[in-house]
Amino acid sequence: MRSGTSTRPSATSSRRQPSPSRPRSPGPQRAARTFPERCADPALTGRRPLVLVVEDERPIADLVRMYLTREGFGVHVEYDGSAGLAAARKLRPVACVLDIGLPGLTGTEICQQLRAGGDWTPVLFLTARDDEIDRILGLEQGADDYLTKPFSPRELVARIKAVLRRTAGPPEGERVRQAGGIVLDPGRRSVQAGGVPVALTPTEFDLLAHLLHRPGRVYTREELLASVWGYAAHAGTRTVDVHVAQVRAKLGASGSVIRTVRGVGYTADA
Repeated sequence: MRSGTSTRPSATSSRRQPSPSRPRSPGPQRAARTFPERCADPALTGRRPLVLVVEDERPIADLVRMYLTREGFGVHVEYDGSAGLAAARKLRPVACVLDIGLPGLTGTEICQQLRAGGDWTPVLFLTARDDEIDRILGLEQGADDYLTKPFSPRELVARIKAVLRRTAGPPEGERVRQAGGIVLDPGRRSVQAGGVPVALTPTEFDLLAHLLHRPGRVYTREELLASVWGYAAHAGTRTVDVHVAQVRAKLGASGSVIRTVRGVGYTADA
């Protein structure tokens, strides 16, 4: 897709030949990916965690690769959706940056297939579509965040680091939280509702954990954006509403614990 963005490409080569050091697949059979063992900010660990970028516009892909590399990340780039899905399954990246309008498979289709296979790797969408319906569709497929083109590469890096910090593990001594049949274990990053395990994306987990941290407190949407996403959304607070709806649906009957406070935000009943 062509967005018409004015971002300048870097000098990084856009050749698609795989690097000789490309990680090998551990095999066709793999358990669902879990967190936080694969999530790390290079500034905190000294390692080079791998970010997968799937973007068909090579100048944009090169620009993203340049900025992520400068910040200590390893970067693997694919230019169509089918190759991107295969790379996501094979390379085990700590995060995926997906353009929505890709040839082969769209970014939303990649995200949908990853989630259906039990892969909860953080996903951030890049899109030239400024329509709210497109953004909501992406979030409903399990994406953690999105940026609309043209975007700031520095903001992209900041958002990737924010989601990795959130999934890196809780502060020492943080206890299990319970409410309305929900049991949330921050250490294991696991959730049960009515005794049944519930699979949440990293951002959905963090949103639920934040609400359960202080049951009865009312959080505005702006507060949730700042605390859970780590930034103030430029496109409004609809992102919070979509994620709350997704969490409620996954919790089933226990989802009623999350209550809407009309005109203000959300709270979790004790």
